[in-house]
Amino acid sequence: MIKVRVEAEVRPTEEVEKVKKAITNIIDVDDFNIIELGGGLKLLIGESNSIRSLLKLHHILRVERILDTARSVMFKSLINNTLTLKIHKQSAFIGKLSLITHDDESPLGPITITITSDKIREVIDWLAPKTSKGRPLWERDMPDV
Repeated sequence: MIKVRVEAEVRPTEEVEKVKKAITNIIDVDDFNIIELGGGLKLLIGESNSIRSLLKLHHILRVERILDTARSVMFKSLINNTLTLKIHKQSAFIGKLSLITHDDESPLGPITITITSDKIREVIDWLAPKTSKGRPLWERDMPDV
């Protein structure tokens, strides 16, 4: 079983559709909900129960050659069966992946991806395998979660 949840604030200066585009450039979700937080601030939430929603992320990690960095960030953010990634929103909008460790590294707020699975280490090995000289030591099949 896997649960993928993505959240991003929509600031008063932003358009909901552009924040959705930033998210869907990185992952696919089944649908979005919008929560009004007041003061023109909204919270955009998307969820999926399929590992296939992470295929874009899987691809981008290889294209941008950031497997080592991503793997390190993933293990540092791993708590029990839950992995949390923070992505720079403006980079995601243009289809690039910039992992951040603090919310203030993304001026308009981060995109936060939370992945929960009883096979989370297999998910990490699939997303970001160990590398040598920048090349994956192995490529795992998509886990059956």
